[in-house]
Amino acid sequence: MGVPTGAPVLLWFRQDLRLTDNPALAAAIASGRPVVPVFVFDDETPGAWAPGGAARWWLHHSLAALAAALADRGSHLVLRRGRAEAAIPRLVDETGAVAVYANRLYEPWARASDAAVAAALKQRGVPIHGANAALLFEPWSVRTQAGGSFGVYTPFSRACFAAGPPPQPTPAPARLPAPEDLPSSERLEDLSLLPTTPDWAGGLRETWTPGETAAQACLERFIAGRIADYGALRNRPDLDATSRLSPHLHWGEISPRQVWHAAEAAAAPRSRGTETFLKELLWREFSYHLLWHRPEMPEHPLKPAFAHFPWRNDPRALRAWQRGRTGYPIVDAGMRQLWHTGWMHNRVRMIVASFLIKDLLLPWQEGEAWFWDTLVDADLASNSASWQWVAGSGADAAPYFRIFNPVLQGAKFDPDGTYVRRWVPELARVPAALIHAPWQAAPLELEDAGVALGRSYPTPIVDHAAARARALAALESISRDKGAA
Repeated sequence: MGVPTGAPVLLWFRQDLRLTDNPALAAAIASGRPVVPVFVFDDETPGAWAPGGAARWWLHHSLAALAAALADRGSHLVLRRGRAEAAIPRLVDETGAVAVYANRLYEPWARASDAAVAAALKQRGVPIHGANAALLFEPWSVRTQAGGSFGVYTPFSRACFAAGPPPQPTPAPARLPAPEDLPSSERLEDLSLLPTTPDWAGGLRETWTPGETAAQACLERFIAGRIADYGALRNRPDLDATSRLSPHLHWGEISPRQVWHAAEAAAAPRSRGTETFLKELLWREFSYHLLWHRPEMPEHPLKPAFAHFPWRNDPRALRAWQRGRTGYPIVDAGMRQLWHTGWMHNRVRMIVASFLIKDLLLPWQEGEAWFWDTLVDADLASNSASWQWVAGSGADAAPYFRIFNPVLQGAKFDPDGTYVRRWVPELARVPAALIHAPWQAAPLELEDAGVALGRSYPTPIVDHAAARARALAALESISRDKGAA
């Protein structure tokens, strides 16, 4: 392939760090002009949720993988740092680019930033072409029969299924047409995405391989070995029964269209496991639907009455929850898994979130912020929608008084204590019948297990029954407001 002549176009990578099924990439190549691939690390835009520590680690390695894939195809990834509304117009000026191609983001701050970029480019007479690479459906395209947006998942998912399957994914290009000269680039190390001192990322390195190739391999393993039983086993944190695709989807290393069609192809007719998995993909879509129509969702309750909820201020309890030292084994196991791997099983996410909100009566925003900093798959739409769902303040048909009992949840979904033993090794010798409530064990049983409550493992920081009553009383205090339920 010869070098295309004429002025180039910019291909602006964001949360679409892949070459397969990338609409902006395909459109840039279809322009017939040389393509300049760029990534701007923007952690300066006001109001933006800059990536947390675990997400920054993932981004570093994902960018490295993308740069290598582009190099294999005769291209080069240009890295810049700063506000996108300044960096993208500057790159247009430096390269003489006649158009910019980018896949859309949907976060409120990104929408504002994109508008500023578009305005700056318009002054230069340069168009920006947007596309959808992150979702099955654009957030504004799924409507109720009355033409409005959805506030409850089930009718939303029905509308999505009724719309039919998404388009088939497109293949990666064999080559990218490159200009003779490329603009200067930051080094990846200059973005300072990796931890230095202390280096807390050892567990992340043990657990994950970021990048498009790893994402496709992850999907193939799930389809081949786990999707058939997904409906029956997905709530078991002691089993390797979920896809673990969430960080790959968040960073766009794989598209939801690829995932959807791979799942559909795995079973014809559609199996129960496949059906359940596709519904989980639609929960992700629903979260983006909510964020688009309710941009206040990451900071403010969707039900107005919860703005007056009598939250507690207890830094010691928050710290115990963050470090997995609550005295409730299933909660502590989840929080330690999160700290070590940057990920937590979804059932356990609900359990630990319920414990923070209902048992400790601490604001859901505290949990949202901690997850944002510690999750490799930290996603503004999914994170905020899920925390509000558990809090009862979000888009959910169920009321606030859905309160998970951590002992019963542990016994049901980790019946042999395998998950707890993995992440709370000080309880490894406690019998399965007692492992989710070790304070109920007799002194001799604890002694035989090598457990000294209050020393080697904490006693519960709150009594669940009393905490549940306190949470319901707090709800009653705002129940006169119709927005509470």
